[in-house]
Amino acid sequence: MSDLKPIRSEADYDAALVEVERLWGAKAGTRAGDRLDVLATLIDAYEEEHVPMDPPDPIEAIKFRMEQQGLTRRDLEGIIGTRTRVAEVLNRKRGLSISMIRRLHEQLGISAEVLIRPSRAA
Repeated sequence: MSDLKPIRSEADYDAALVEVERLWGAKAGTRAGDRLDVLATLIDAYEEEHVPMDPPDPIEAIKFRMEQQGLTRRDLEGIIGTRTRVAEVLNRKRGLSISMIRRLHEQLGISAEVLIRPSRAA
């Protein structure tokens, strides 16, 4: 095993990913497991700085929160509106209104910053 060093380039990053794949599943507390932990930390640090993360899509954020909280489309009717309105929003046929955004933020705890973003095309 070679010495660990900071990830400074795309080549270093690619090599680290290959090694992580090779070490995947190593037991914690072993030499390989410790190396895997350190590599994962180095990769996280590199990605934080060099790999931009797209903000979440508002509809995907709503669906994710529904899944987290075990909510159905019917549960959204009190927040978004009629069953038809809920279907239109979740199927990306209708955008979120300011009042919908406020209620989704207040009642489901979804960031208003995420909800105001334009939804991706279906």
